[in-house]
Amino acid sequence: MTCMTSTSRPLLNRRLAEFGTTIFAEMSALALRTGSINLGQGFPDTDGPEEVREAAVRALRDGRGNQYPPGPGVPELRHAVAAHQERRYGLSYDPDTEVLVTAGATEAIAATLLALLEPGDEVIAFEPYYDSYAACIAMAGGTRVPVTLRPDEGPRDAVAPRRFRLDLDELRAAVTDRTRLLLVNTPHNPTGTVLTREELAAIAELAVERDLLVVTDEVYEHLVFDDAEHLPLATFPGMRERTVTIGSAGKTFSFTGWKVGWVTAPSGLVTAVRSAKQFLTYVSSGPFQYAVAEALALPDSYFAAFREGMLAKRDLLAAGLTEAGFEVFQPAGTYFITTDIRPLGESDGFAFCRALPERAGVVAIPNAVFYDHREAGAPFVRFAFCKQTEVLEEAVRRLKSLAG
Repeated sequence: MTCMTSTSRPLLNRRLAEFGTTIFAEMSALALRTGSINLGQGFPDTDGPEEVREAAVRALRDGRGNQYPPGPGVPELRHAVAAHQERRYGLSYDPDTEVLVTAGATEAIAATLLALLEPGDEVIAFEPYYDSYAACIAMAGGTRVPVTLRPDEGPRDAVAPRRFRLDLDELRAAVTDRTRLLLVNTPHNPTGTVLTREELAAIAELAVERDLLVVTDEVYEHLVFDDAEHLPLATFPGMRERTVTIGSAGKTFSFTGWKVGWVTAPSGLVTAVRSAKQFLTYVSSGPFQYAVAEALALPDSYFAAFREGMLAKRDLLAAGLTEAGFEVFQPAGTYFITTDIRPLGESDGFAFCRALPERAGVVAIPNAVFYDHREAGAPFVRFAFCKQTEVLEEAVRRLKSLAG
């Protein structure tokens, strides 16, 4: 049925006019239509720990969380988040005033930006970036200012593989009198870059010098590989009082459908974010909050095994992509691999990804969708390796046809 309106004004808010159907929906539909292996969207194809799933079932049966949970989140989860931050990073947060549970990290990002931005405020984000950043900045009336992560120069090296790097001079030059906050994502989706201690220290110094707020998306905090180390920006001098740290259970425990995330920050910032969040979902995921509280208390052996298992999958897919002719940027974190398609004689990631299901029976995502400067991302394509080993092995077998 055609939607009738008495005005010629577009129905969609102009702030969202540039955001249509996401590339993930398009490529997932293409995967279904062609019977392809979907390495585009970043969700696991197996569930997480059985004891965590049983904790959710137990909460349901015991009637915990079946009605509205408390607005800030159930006390058990808030205490578990605070204990996690203290145990892992030495960051002390009051679970009653400095922790807020959200409907996944995506809502945490939206509520934070809606709470902290006024129309016209500038937000610096590192491109390529998770697609919700741009939409949430737009909904808040802010202006996004991309600072581009670029591949370092030089040939591939097994000892020191190429990575995407932050140009600190470019970051400093991007800050103006209108800059309100920095939006930082490390480990970084989609490039797999994990910001170094030196890079984070420079970001912290800049934020303190220019009196900026910082929002850090750290949902892949437990997925760092090789010699990389996840260092929360809030641990750096002068940063705890100005940083909103965002975490999530979905990526760490492989229950992405539960949509349980959280914010940790000083009480004034948490109060501001909660003021926006209460008019979005209000509350969510009641029984799952109790389960995630138990998950965060799992022994270190769980997190180590999770990381090692994902590392093996990374290496499997990276080797297959290299053999197929891609240039692979070995990720130091997350569960995504960015590749360069130019060695295959290609340069348009959109065209390549739309043709790949028919050519090889595999779906990937063009990185250009994560850029404002589309030309900078044109030759790069992202693959997800958070899949069963046999699925990755079959994908590698299919992709070998490109090398022929």
